[in-house]
Amino acid sequence: MGARRTVYIAGAGIAGLTLALALAKFGLHVVVLERNASISEFGAGLQISANARKVLDSLGLSEAIAARSFAPEGIDIFPDGREKPLQTLTLGKAINARFGAPYAVMHRADLVDALHAAAKRFANIDIVFSVADFALERSGNGLTVSAQEPDGKIRKAKPFAFVGADGVRSATRTRYLGGPAARYTGKVAWRALVAPEALSDVLDLERTSLLLNPRFHLVVYPLPHRNAANLALFTQEKENDLSVLDQRSPRLKSSKDRRLTRILDSVGEGWTPWVLSSVETPLWHDGPIGLIGDAAHAMLPFQAQGAAMGIEDAAVLAPLLAASPTAEHAFSRFASLRQDRVKRVQQVSARNGRIFHMGFPFSVARNAIIRAEGPQGHFRRLDWLYGYDAIQSGES
Repeated sequence: MGARRTVYIAGAGIAGLTLALALAKFGLHVVVLERNASISEFGAGLQISANARKVLDSLGLSEAIAARSFAPEGIDIFPDGREKPLQTLTLGKAINARFGAPYAVMHRADLVDALHAAAKRFANIDIVFSVADFALERSGNGLTVSAQEPDGKIRKAKPFAFVGADGVRSATRTRYLGGPAARYTGKVAWRALVAPEALSDVLDLERTSLLLNPRFHLVVYPLPHRNAANLALFTQEKENDLSVLDQRSPRLKSSKDRRLTRILDSVGEGWTPWVLSSVETPLWHDGPIGLIGDAAHAMLPFQAQGAAMGIEDAAVLAPLLAASPTAEHAFSRFASLRQDRVKRVQQVSARNGRIFHMGFPFSVARNAIIRAEGPQGHFRRLDWLYGYDAIQSGES
């Protein structure tokens, strides 16, 4: 028997920790390099669709996620200030029955905490926090990783592979693979958490709500584990005028929409703005260095699949790194299995953004289609997305 394979991962976020768990279950030694001093996850709410949940359940996280998440009964769609939903898309038991796993919402930090807790139970996972920087040096087919640890010492290793799960501003992508910088999409996400009581008489908090408007769209769903409702408001902002980010509230003109006014009043200046950037690059790997998650394919969140794609990536890549003769072979196979699917999800997400912000008269046609598709029309439209089996794909 040869020495156990070691894989280094940059980033202890959702994609990085999921990959660490998946690799550890195959018996590999995993070292995760994290620049923060502890587990930290920006943002607030997170939607976990069936395609991602099946991966997480396979890693033993079913109970932890069930305890900290909520499964909405449906999605209420309110275009242009309508008092009653134009349509309520079915979720709940129906989506579980069709795709083999529930559709749930939870706080991003709760998912990262669950992943971290699971990782700590593996002796073959080592998470190093407060890593100031790392360096990669290629020599033939070999790789040397150097990382500065919190005490100032330099850790050096010659791993089988190095995986950049270091997010949208990935140093792995830009510094070591020569990939592009992230691109501003023209949109800003405004996130907030409010007490459920503040919205109980304007929205049904057993469901997710989607408010559509030509100038913005707003997603609201409950996070009972946090005793909060999550709000994600998306506005369009010109790149040369991002002074709005210095404020604590978005620039929205006064509205006759009673529901929207109540929601905005409940937050006040409690919004946190986040610039939305995307990453599009055909180069996901070179030799023993590869990318997963946002580092490879950050996308607009308008199909709520950014984290899910990183989770899928981990499930596909782990068995390849465990079984392939070289890391380059594993990464090459991984890219061939994932790139077309991820590109399709990116395109759907971008198209949804355009659909959500349609103005008159195009919004009339949009609304007619939403009404005609019925409560389960999204099942047929998204079978390819939610019905995907990442575990089987990686093992094929």
